[in-house]
Amino acid sequence: MPDSLVIAVIPQGSTHRYWKLMHAGAMKAARELQSAGTAVEVLWKGPIREGDHEEHRQIVESFVRKGVHGIVLSPFDSRFLIPTVEDAARKNVPTVVIDSELDTPRIVCYVGTDNTKAGALAADRMGETLHGRGVVFVQRYGRGSASTEAREAGFIGRIRDKFTSMSVISSTEFAGGTRDSAKRAADSFLAKGASTIQGVFTPNESSTTGMLMALQGISPPNRIAFVGFDHSDTLAAAVQCKRIDALVAQDPFRMGELGLKSIVDSLLGRHVPKRVDTGAILVTPENLKTSVIQNLLNPPLSD
Repeated sequence: MPDSLVIAVIPQGSTHRYWKLMHAGAMKAARELQSAGTAVEVLWKGPIREGDHEEHRQIVESFVRKGVHGIVLSPFDSRFLIPTVEDAARKNVPTVVIDSELDTPRIVCYVGTDNTKAGALAADRMGETLHGRGVVFVQRYGRGSASTEAREAGFIGRIRDKFTSMSVISSTEFAGGTRDSAKRAADSFLAKGASTIQGVFTPNESSTTGMLMALQGISPPNRIAFVGFDHSDTLAAAVQCKRIDALVAQDPFRMGELGLKSIVDSLLGRHVPKRVDTGAILVTPENLKTSVIQNLLNPPLSD
């Protein structure tokens, strides 16, 4: 075993707070491993532009060529990086996948949210808010994104199974990876369909922010129940003033922390479970200021 394990941690991006929290979690794990006697060097790099599949692939391949001992990876979708990750495995560079799943058995494990369960959690809040009645619009994020597709499926399945007096319609236009594209998709639907729905569900941060912006532009302003996914300062403020009824918050800090610990355990020959659920929690106007929620939304970011 080398004096220091070199681990590449490759997020989908670097600018959003979500990825900064993930980075902070990985660095916390590295410090704890160092204190326990295992030296770990973390190499952190994501694509400049989120959604740039080709740059993402090149980053993974570059780290493999440099001889890292292992990889912690958050893929954009469930398919694109399969050949790259499987090639790394053949070269004895194992990968732990975090945040969004990759459809290959050639990984150590998946560390992240149980997205189907998290979608169902959002549906329970929507059903409660609408008293079990009404039409809900699901703004889909994008084709091939395993995490958001599972959230959408979990939400729709729970509404259909549990709230039989409610119905769900889904977008024909994807929100896409930016707030601007999400707002355009939301505007397109709301221009013709706002009067037909009582609620909306959005499956990630960009689609939630885009929908929030679009709903603010409705005239006259309809009161549409709104349950979103992920968090930011903007979205937390919207929860506080009750423009968003709830957010399903993931724990990217814990994903980074447990992702790094899982790859190190694997390299040291320890047992690693194939799935590690980092949990999700509902953020509402009622619990926003509690210590549990604030610790999740605002953990320390220092390295």
